[in-house]
Amino acid sequence: MSSNSTTQTVLPARTVRGSVRLPGDKSISHRYAMLAGLAKGTSRLANFSTGADPHSSLACMEALGATVVKRDDGVIEVTGVGGTFQQPTRDLDCGNSGSTMRMLAGLVASHPGTYTFVGDASLTKRPMQRIKGPLEQMGARIELIDGHAPMVVHGGPLKAIEFSTPIASAQVKTAVLFAGLGAEGTTTLQEAVRTRDHSEHALRAFGAELERGRDSISIRGGQSLTAIEATVPGDLSSAAFFLCAALLFPDSQLVLDDVGMNPSRSTLLDVLTGMGLKITVLNLEEKHGEMIGTLQVNGAEVLKGAEITGTLPALIIDELPVLAAIAPFTRDGVTIRDAKELRVKESDRIALVVQNLRAMGAEVEEFEDGMHVPGGQTLRGGVVDSADDHRIAMAFAVAALRAEGETTIHGAEAAAISFPEFFTLLNEIAAR
Repeated sequence: MSSNSTTQTVLPARTVRGSVRLPGDKSISHRYAMLAGLAKGTSRLANFSTGADPHSSLACMEALGATVVKRDDGVIEVTGVGGTFQQPTRDLDCGNSGSTMRMLAGLVASHPGTYTFVGDASLTKRPMQRIKGPLEQMGARIELIDGHAPMVVHGGPLKAIEFSTPIASAQVKTAVLFAGLGAEGTTTLQEAVRTRDHSEHALRAFGAELERGRDSISIRGGQSLTAIEATVPGDLSSAAFFLCAALLFPDSQLVLDDVGMNPSRSTLLDVLTGMGLKITVLNLEEKHGEMIGTLQVNGAEVLKGAEITGTLPALIIDELPVLAAIAPFTRDGVTIRDAKELRVKESDRIALVVQNLRAMGAEVEEFEDGMHVPGGQTLRGGVVDSADDHRIAMAFAVAALRAEGETTIHGAEAAAISFPEFFTLLNEIAAR
């Protein structure tokens, strides 16, 4: 818990009802910010994420020569550098954002110069070696300290490569594709497990051409980008917390407007439907390759469990903490395996979820790559610690809605990393 940590008290609720408009998708906002900063012209981005992480990406683009204007109506205007970054006069501060550091490293790698990436204490603990390998194969030189930030990228002419991702990671994929955009030749990336494809859609939106095979993506180097006008869809990862809150109450009724429905992330909806949530998708449409729809949801008559193993965890890695946090209330329990990646996120999310569930009186079995949370349990209100991890803070706020007694969350301010409005919106829909 940080020294300036704030606490949030969450009271039990009878049900959840209402309408929620979510902030712009964090993953898409990152990518639009970076590509707009490189492109020619001025991009106008409505409903840009309010989270701190994508704004770290915007600040880095300013340091690289782009102009960023945050209008009073919430629209972000980014005037790009027209294909050539300037040498920054300061470090590229990524804050808490691993997405910024990993993906932007790929984008600057083909530009001559030296780029130093720094971040907060949490970010300096996260693995960066996974992008060093492919970027150095292409001709960049990357300096790390024991595989971690601070990271120095020595950019210059790159050559295309064929690369197979050793782990399922959209950020690694994006770093390679962004580097391939500035490389000589055609870069091809193969994925054993297909990850979210926001980068492919964003690149095409800004004018780049890509080829998609059954298990591969190819991008030709030397392509230029042109500014766009776009509205960022509502964030599905943020929606997950409200969807899980609806799961907890049989009579819940929620409407989530203009949510991103990218098929590469719809696995979450399949899991929640399997657990009993009733979901109706309304007004589905496509914008810049991204599907957007309104979700009408009703609670589960029987809250079933789930077994999340194999390739499934990689597809819903960010949503696993909240699924585990509500697992005690399920009939059958929740088992998560093959999710060791959770240990190297903003925190060791496996250890933290286990610690906080036990603090609320639950039985839970911890594995190196996951956990088993038996169903049919009662959570007691207590004191939990986010360890400055936004998804842990929000996950246990949702679980607290069904706990007996009030729950105090230390480090609640961490939610602002991705979702500053979270506690306000949660309180608005909680009927007490």
